[in-house]
Amino acid sequence: MLEELKDEETVNKVGGRFKLSTLIQKRLVQLNQGSRALVNIDTHDKMSIVLKEILQDKIFLNTDNEVEQVTELDLDATIAAAEAPDLDASDL
Repeated sequence: MLEELKDEETVNKVGGRFKLSTLIQKRLVQLNQGSRALVNIDTHDKMSIVLKEILQDKIFLNTDNEVEQVTELDLDATIAAAEAPDLDASDL
């Protein structure tokens, strides 16, 4: 699971190595304080949980460098926006 830390796609997904390490550290603190894991994974290794959450786009750093969780409403809005029909100028 730690191989994902070397993968440039994972690093770029969160905006660089510094942001990746910040996201991991802050999420580990949350999990250690009792936050619920956002992924189903058969392990108690918190680092593996955090990496899986990142890979599944469940968490990210907001503009204040705080951990944000993607909610089902966010996912629904993203899917709806992606499925929105293209408008043709002749329709206006």
